[in-house]
Amino acid sequence: MKRVDKSFRHESLQDLKSVREILKALTNGVAKGKVTLSDDRGEVVLEPEGLLHVKLTARQDDEDSRLTLRLRWRSDKEGPKKKALKVSDK
Repeated sequence: MKRVDKSFRHESLQDLKSVREILKALTNGVAKGKVTLSDDRGEVVLEPEGLLHVKLTARQDDEDSRLTLRLRWRSDKEGPKKKALKVSDK
């Protein structure tokens, strides 16, 4: 089988409304099993399936806050068992 390596990286400043639209599109894409990411430098199409490894990290200090969400999956193997996660907007 031919191996295909593609990567996509985009960094920009966005207002909260735009970030909500991006997150909604990602959520819908994951639910449908197809996420397309593109900008003026390229495009990558991801097809999440099976068990997904979820890594969620947050950091807050005096001036900056950071929230990172990482999803990872393998098409050919089962991943680790899922663990309970609670996310709240409270």
